[in-house]
Amino acid sequence: MSALAPTLEAFFTERLVGQRQVSPHTVGAYADTFRLLLAFVQRRSGKAPSSLDLADLDVAVIGAFLEHLERDRGNAVRTRNARLAAIHSLFRFAALRHPEHAALIQRVLALPPKRFDRAVVSFLSRKEVDAVLASPDRTRWIGRRDHALLVVAIQTGLRVSELTGLHCQDAHLRKGAHLRCFGKGRKERCTPLTTQTVSVLRVWLQERRGEPVDPLFPTSTGRALSRDAVALLVAKHAKAAEQACPTLRGKSVSPHVLRHTAAMNLLQAGVDTAVIALWLGHESVETTQIYVHADLSIKERALARTAPPGTTPGRYRASDDLMVFLEAL
Repeated sequence: MSALAPTLEAFFTERLVGQRQVSPHTVGAYADTFRLLLAFVQRRSGKAPSSLDLADLDVAVIGAFLEHLERDRGNAVRTRNARLAAIHSLFRFAALRHPEHAALIQRVLALPPKRFDRAVVSFLSRKEVDAVLASPDRTRWIGRRDHALLVVAIQTGLRVSELTGLHCQDAHLRKGAHLRCFGKGRKERCTPLTTQTVSVLRVWLQERRGEPVDPLFPTSTGRALSRDAVALLVAKHAKAAEQACPTLRGKSVSPHVLRHTAAMNLLQAGVDTAVIALWLGHESVETTQIYVHADLSIKERALARTAPPGTTPGRYRASDDLMVFLEAL
C-alpha cells in the first residue's frame, strides 16, 4: 500500500472526524470528491487507487481533474471550487505527515479557485408559489406529504438537509409554534411557523402517526427522504404547475429556490436583513445581502426617495440614439 492510502484514511478519521468533528454531510461531500478523483486518476494512469502515491496527484493531474468536472460532468464552477477545497484540505494535512513531498504539496495548494459570475438569486412569485402548492394530488398519501413539505419549505426557508433531518418531535405546534432543527455548522435554531403552516402540519402529523424520533417527511417505507428525492419532488411539482402558471416554464425550481423564496417574502414584508440572517441560519449578515440585490422593488423605492422635490420619480432615458448606444456599452 502506498503513502496516499493511509494518509487519506487518516485524513478522514483523524482530521475530519476526530479533530474537526465535521458533520456527516461534510464527510460525504469530501468522500465523493476523492472517489471521483481516484477513479479519474485510475482511468488516466491505469493504477489502482490503493497503489497511488502523492506524486501521482501532481498539479497537472489535479488541473486535468478539475477540467474534467466542468467539461465532462457538467459541474458548475461552485462545485468545481468545492472539490478543489477538499483537495486542498487533504494536502494541508499531508504536509504535516510527508515533508518529503513539500514542493509537490505547495504547488497543489497554490492552485487557485476559479472566479465566476454571481447571478441574481432565483425565487418564486406569490402566484407561482400558489401554483406549486396546488400541484400535489392531495387525494393520495404521497401528495399530502409533498404538500406539507412544500408548505414548510416555502414558509421556513429550511435547507434541504434540514428538511430531511426533521423528526416528528421537532414540530412544536402549540403556543409559539416553531420547528427545531440543526443547521449548517451544527447550529441549533428554531423557526417560527405561521397559522397556515401550523394547520397543515397538524393535519399531517395526525395522519403521519409517527414516533417522536421518526422522520417528519418519510418515504412510503418510513425512512427519511434523501436530498435527491426532495429535489426530484420539488422539480416534479414545479413542472406540473406550469399549466396553471406559465411563468414557471423554463424556470429551474430546486429546494434552494424555495429557500430563496422564503427569504424574499421576509424581505418584502420589511423584515431587517439581520433578522433574516438569523432566520435562515446564515453565518454572516453579508450572505443575506444577495436578497437585497435581487429585489428590484427595494431599489425602485430608494430611487423614488432620491428624486428632487417637485419632480416625478423615474428612470433616466437618453434622448439621442447615439447616447443610447453609448449608455448601453
